[in-house]
Amino acid sequence: MAVYVGVDVGGTNLTAGLVDDRCRILARAGRKTPKDGTLCRAILDLAREVTAAAGARPEEVVRLGIGIPGAVDRARGVVLHTPNIRMENAPVADLIRAEWPVPVALENDAGCAAAGEYLAGAARGHRSAMVVTLGTGVGAGLIVDGALFLGCGGIGPEAGHMVIHPGGRPCNCGRKGCWERYASATGLKQTTREAMLRRPDSLMWELAGSPERVSGKTAFQAARRGDEAGREVVEDYLFHLGLGLANLVNCFHPEVICLGGGVSNEGDDLFLEPLRRMVDAESFNPTRDRTRLVKAALGNDAGIIGAAVPLPGHP
Repeated sequence: MAVYVGVDVGGTNLTAGLVDDRCRILARAGRKTPKDGTLCRAILDLAREVTAAAGARPEEVVRLGIGIPGAVDRARGVVLHTPNIRMENAPVADLIRAEWPVPVALENDAGCAAAGEYLAGAARGHRSAMVVTLGTGVGAGLIVDGALFLGCGGIGPEAGHMVIHPGGRPCNCGRKGCWERYASATGLKQTTREAMLRRPDSLMWELAGSPERVSGKTAFQAARRGDEAGREVVEDYLFHLGLGLANLVNCFHPEVICLGGGVSNEGDDLFLEPLRRMVDAESFNPTRDRTRLVKAALGNDAGIIGAAVPLPGHP
């Protein structure tokens, strides 16, 4: 049985798993993503930890795959740019192999999530699928006929950096008004804080305690309890999220879009159903074959599985 290590590098959390060739995670571990230049050390430590936890030997690992939230040079194993972690032209594969001589594969983290959902999750059985991850930023991976879509220079769809609000919030990429500044968990928390400062009578103050302690759940919790300001935040968030999703549908028309990240757990009533109505109303497709909007099935495991296990026909 072949075993693989998959590492999902997020802007906030770093997770790893040892995965078999049936896409089963045999062991997993995680920690906070380091911001002090020790990312490769943390990846190695986690890779060794999950390998040992599953009772496997390092020489049994077929490859170590790493999902990075940014642009990568797959051929050279170099991280070109990561807006939310601040890495530039980092030879990650060489640094890993210097201590563990294993084949190392780099991929965009949203591409890994898309591959994971395609192999074992909500996108399984579809010819075309897109996975949109709502975390520190917004990532998007696109599968077409069983292969990851890679554009010029091997860069996949950086959907989080399409501008939906010209002149809007500054983004870590250097532009203003990017989709992820409104549709990510980070953007949702910023909108929540702004609403709290405008509305000192909001229930969100009781739920969070202070603007500095808001979470992606705060506005949804308040809205469920009838708080008007919380409802306005949720509506504003869904408007911006739906606007970007409709743009993706109109550009690519995938069979399915899978939504991942903590915000996608807010349920059908307050999240998925209103989002479906909004996207359907804004999508241009006169046929009966419409893009389905679903919740991703694998959660954080999608990035681990997709990083670890290569797609059929891929190295």
